[in-house]
Amino acid sequence: MTDWPREVHAELRAASVRQVGYVPDAGLSDLIAHCRADSDMVGVGLTTEEEGVGLAIGAWLGGDRTALLMQSSGVGNCINAFAALQVCRVPLLLVVTMRGDWGETNPWQVPMGQTAEQHLETAGIVVHRADLGDDVAPIVKAAAQMAFESLEAVAILISQRVLGAKLFVGKL
Repeated sequence: MTDWPREVHAELRAASVRQVGYVPDAGLSDLIAHCRADSDMVGVGLTTEEEGVGLAIGAWLGGDRTALLMQSSGVGNCINAFAALQVCRVPLLLVVTMRGDWGETNPWQVPMGQTAEQHLETAGIVVHRADLGDDVAPIVKAAAQMAFESLEAVAILISQRVLGAKLFVGKL
């Protein structure tokens, strides 16, 4: 099993990402910790995911590159904000941990998990999927190159196959 969070952090550094916005998420906790510990990056805790779009726009205007880390349930929170990325040609790298796919047991996560990719594509965001741990860092590298050299918003969806499915203990 790869240490994909460490490898992704290295790719973010190589892509000169200086600001990393995130809403705390267990699937991203190691990557968030690597970014926060990096003296060349600023980790920005967000109250809600769409704040990350504003962070990316402000950072880009100030000459910095941004990555936004979120869980798939946060994609729905960003739909209106994503329009600004397209209109203003602001690049953004989105790293999205998936819920509601492989092995999901929480019915509240299924609707957005099953439609996150389509929502992102409809919003004009290029989407890549990583279903194996060994694929995550190379996909992030390629996505960062596309985002920052082509002025695009690009998302990497990291499958629950990489993260491991969480068990839902509640009953409906």
